[in-house]
Amino acid sequence: MNLVLTCKGHLCLLVDGEKRMRIKNHLKMLTAASLLALSFPMTSAFAALPVGAKAPDFKLEAALAGKETTFSLQQALQKGPVVLYFFPAAFSAGCTLEAHAFAEATDDFKKEGATVIGVTAGNTDQIEKFSKLECRDKFTVAADPGAKVAAEYKSTMEMKGKTLSDRTSYVIAPDGKILLSYTDKNPESHIQKTLDAVKKYRQANPA
Repeated sequence: MNLVLTCKGHLCLLVDGEKRMRIKNHLKMLTAASLLALSFPMTSAFAALPVGAKAPDFKLEAALAGKETTFSLQQALQKGPVVLYFFPAAFSAGCTLEAHAFAEATDDFKKEGATVIGVTAGNTDQIEKFSKLECRDKFTVAADPGAKVAAEYKSTMEMKGKTLSDRTSYVIAPDGKILLSYTDKNPESHIQKTLDAVKKYRQANPA
């Protein structure tokens, strides 16, 4: 095996060539996401809905594996808890990272009986392509033009004069109550937070 030392800032790893390329691409995307945040100041318009609040019902046009579909929160909750994550825009650097991470963890969520749904108010005309390329056919992503649903969830932000969906994740119990409300600009932190909340719910409510 041909091992290569790869470094980024203070982080150095000894990895094989293939893994080096994956790490290099991953770090590039993280850097791009950081630069985007610095270049375009973002201001959250509201504080997110709190734990224990009733999740507003909604139905949105969506895409799964590149095909048009419709997502209904009410119908999804009949199957179990729902992981609802809002993100600013399809194909932006941070949102692409988050989609990859949720795609990789989709099977873990399914084991706990949870449904993952991503919702965005940005680049809504590209969600079919985004669902296939970045969500990797693993979960549904929905379009929220004008951030109307995001506003009901108090998950909007202003960027360059536009109202977009903020990076906020919710875990919603089958009875519609919010189990987790989490807002953080770090796209990758949302996956573990939501998965932990789903597991905690499942431990208390075995299938």
